[in-house]
Amino acid sequence: MIGCQDFCGHYDWTFEYLYREYGEEALRDYWEQAISRDSQQHARALISEKGFQGMSEYWGHTLAEEEAGYVSTEAEGLYRIDMYRCPSLGFLLEHGLRHYHDYCEHCMGWIAPIMAENGFSIDHAHNHRGQCWWEIRRAADSRGPSSPGEVAGDQDVRRRDDWSAGEEHLFLRSRRAVSGPA
Repeated sequence: MIGCQDFCGHYDWTFEYLYREYGEEALRDYWEQAISRDSQQHARALISEKGFQGMSEYWGHTLAEEEAGYVSTEAEGLYRIDMYRCPSLGFLLEHGLRHYHDYCEHCMGWIAPIMAENGFSIDHAHNHRGQCWWEIRRAADSRGPSSPGEVAGDQDVRRRDDWSAGEEHLFLRSRRAVSGPA
């Protein structure tokens, strides 16, 4: 059986291989088919059956098991995650194993299809330094992302001094919106 750390490196290498050999569309298809529809069936089932409560159960268990540095916040019509230490990207950075240029994007690649199929929309940003935030709402909810600190208070990753040290990729309503300095 492959270990967790080895898995992160293999994942990263696989993303780069698919991207280089077959292009971005093939890589996105891999994220949706192999990860979202196959390996994450349990997440799909929880979210489909329980909505926000399923998100809380899935990420509460998974992120604790992975020993992620994160805080989740539940508010009216909203589930939010502030990740300040991603164990996967952190391992890759620590060991110089960066192959694919945007490892972080695979999360949107597998999570967004689940959310769309269950009537949710995502506002999200990552900074390529093991930090990100997620706000998941019902797709019919027209609110945009919260202001820094509005939902998660001082635990909002965007309020950290090191948030702006990376290149931010922003997604609004589950679609890429902006890339640039955080």
